[in-house]
This record gives sequence, structure tokens and C-alpha cells, in this order.
Amino acid sequence: MNPKLKKYIVLFLLLLLPTILYVMLTTGKHNFVSLPYLVKESGDTAKIPPFIFTNQDGKKITNADYKGKIYVADFFFTTCPGICKIMTENMKRLQEEFVKQEDFYLLSHTVNPERDTVETLRRYARDKGADTRNWNFVTGTKDSIYKIAESYFANASPDSLAPGGFLHSEFFILIDKEGNIRCRKEDDGNIKAVYDGTSEADMRKLKDDIKVLIAEYNLALKKNNNASKKLTREQ
Repeated sequence: MNPKLKKYIVLFLLLLLPTILYVMLTTGKHNFVSLPYLVKESGDTAKIPPFIFTNQDGKKITNADYKGKIYVADFFFTTCPGICKIMTENMKRLQEEFVKQEDFYLLSHTVNPERDTVETLRRYARDKGADTRNWNFVTGTKDSIYKIAESYFANASPDSLAPGGFLHSEFFILIDKEGNIRCRKEDDGNIKAVYDGTSEADMRKLKDDIKVLIAEYNLALKKNNNASKKLTREQ
């Protein structure tokens, strides 16, 4: 084979391979990977309980707004002098990565609701370049926010020793369309229930797992459609 032609073929494959793998992962019939459900010590699946918060536009946000959506949740505050900046940047990257996925959402809870008013959250979202059509920055009572954080296996509380006066986890949590927490099984067999929102390695894992979860729903939809077509033909 002509060396020059061989070089172009190799380059073509290198450029095309990630796309091929992504298509197989999200729509292909050869994908048999699925994400585990997080199971609590009680044996019950970890599920996000009902919630009511207020977003950056003054709109009430509840579970109903996220029903049928795959979403990633986190906890932050607008005056955070530490990890929040990189967390918000990584949330924005997720939004950009899955911009064409209409059923992918983001949900960011402030841990300082007394200061982070609706107007403050709206200004913060604008300054960070967030697309608030599928990314809500929410506030509420301290009790409701700190309580819901426990359901996400995250920390959120005032702490005079923490940077900015509040302690909160750097975690990103992946939730499926039914409100269940999804996780991944690591190579060593351990279950990873949360992702470090400041870690590039964890962000790569999270992106991969979102794609797998999207593929699960696509495959289920494909099976349902095929079953419906078969039923129609039999009738």
C-alpha cells in the first residue's frame, strides 16, 4: 500500500473511531452495559425524595420538572472562594457536551440561601454563561436544602472554619429519569456513588456514565417500539 495513502487511512480512523464508539454506546444493539442502581443498607434503591425549591427566575422547581430527565446535581454557593468555580465550570462543560440531549438537565443547590436570593442566582448563572433552559440554580430554606443534600449523599452546612463559611461536598450526583441515584462499578469492584466535580478523571467517568445511561433508555425505547410494531403486525 502507498505509504501516503496508509497514513491518511490511519488518520481517518483515529478521527472517526471516537464517533463510532459513541454511536455504539448510545444507540447500538451491541451495547450490553448498564449502570448499577445505588442501594442503601436497608436494601432499598436510593431515590431522591419530593422537593420544592425556587430557581433563578423565581419559578418553583419540583420533582415533576425533572421527571423523565437524566440529571446531574451539585451543591455550591455564589460567594464560595474555593472549589465552586471549578465545579460550575465542569457543570457547564457537561451542559455543552450534551447540548443536543433534550432530556439531560442540571440542578445546582445553593447552601447559603440567606444570601443567594433569586436575583443573586440569576446574576450568577448569567455571569457563568449557563443556559438556564435545562440548568436550574435553586434556593430554599436551609433545612430543606441541607436535608435534600443527605439524599444525594452530599454534605451541606454552615461551618465557620470552612472557606466562605460553608461546608459542602465537591460531589456531582447522577440521577436517572425515575429519580434514582445511579453509580458505577470500578475496576476494583467498589461502587462509586458520587463523582468529584473538581477532578478531570472523575469528569471523564461521569461523561462516560451519562452516555451509558442515555444508551439504556435508547435501547429500552427501541425494544418498546419493536414490540409495538410486532403487536400491530399480528393484529
